[in-house]
Amino acid sequence: MREWADFTVETDDKGGTRLVLAGPLLISSIGVIDRKLRDWQGPVDQIDLAEAGPVDTVGAWIVWRFARETKAQITGASEDAQRLIEAVQGAQGEGTVEPPRLPFITRVPAAVGTRVYNWGLGVVKLLGFLGAILMAFGSLLAHPRRLRIASITRQFELVGVSALGIIGLMSVLIGIVIAQQGAVQLRQFGAEIYTVNLTGRLAVRELGVLMTAIMVAGRSGSAFAAQIGTMKLTEEVDAMRTIGVSPLEALILPRLIAAVLMMPLLGFFSAGLAIIGGAIVSDLTLGIPFFTFLSRIQEVVPLHDVWVCMVKAPVFGLIVALAGCYQGMQVRGNSEEVGLRTTMAVVQGIFMVIVLDAFFAVFFTEVGWG
Repeated sequence: MREWADFTVETDDKGGTRLVLAGPLLISSIGVIDRKLRDWQGPVDQIDLAEAGPVDTVGAWIVWRFARETKAQITGASEDAQRLIEAVQGAQGEGTVEPPRLPFITRVPAAVGTRVYNWGLGVVKLLGFLGAILMAFGSLLAHPRRLRIASITRQFELVGVSALGIIGLMSVLIGIVIAQQGAVQLRQFGAEIYTVNLTGRLAVRELGVLMTAIMVAGRSGSAFAAQIGTMKLTEEVDAMRTIGVSPLEALILPRLIAAVLMMPLLGFFSAGLAIIGGAIVSDLTLGIPFFTFLSRIQEVVPLHDVWVCMVKAPVFGLIVALAGCYQGMQVRGNSEEVGLRTTMAVVQGIFMVIVLDAFFAVFFTEVGWG
């Protein structure tokens, strides 16, 4: 049997043109002949399928389409080929390729309404997710032996230890930028000495924990969403439920616990290295000795700034982990969803961290920790 479909053109005694198709008319072997038929320019009176091999739906569609365009008669078709050709003849679509575009005055309110509805639906789903986490956490408190120490330790390493390098580098550079730019502005007033105050309070109270949370959101929050989303896509989460393992206890809670417990340590680490970066710049450009800078930090940074950092850090860690785990559990359908949900996890995590940071700034000012 021929491997590829092809055709020959014959002319009968009356001057008519007959196109003889030979070989299998299957999706795997009809690509070349399809291009030739699309480029055909001359007239055809008859399409002969007597020498054609097996025919599938794609082959029947190509033959019928060519017959429709050239107004040719199909002859010699086998019983199966004739049945498929008749089937594709009745499968014509009358609709347009693209749906009609609604007017602007209708399209914009409809899009806004859809987004508001989806936002409300997302809030309901998130509340349900939080409720399920609280129930799983309560179940673990009632049965502590089900706590997965190995999983939590692994997440400690991934969220905390493995992030020390990039967070440390980022923090040193932030401290350098704060000290250098602050000194430039304070020099106009002859107040370069207050660079210590500026660097210390900004690093400890705000930028240390905030930049750490943003880095963790981009690094660990995205990883949470991608890992859990891939497991959802490959039905590993469903398999865990089938064998009696709670995905919340095995996948979600270890990540939440690790993020909540590691964020205060990472925030304190980041603030310390930012101060060291500021001390280096001050030593090199302002004439403030390195150790004098560090000793002044103890005098100008109040203790409640450290407590502010320690209060905000676990909340930021919880938000980042929740965003990543929630979006990972929402993956449905195809691999494109994994990338989409991972992006949403990072965006939502960073957005909520910044919103909460603004709330904390107002709150701590009102309670006298400003």
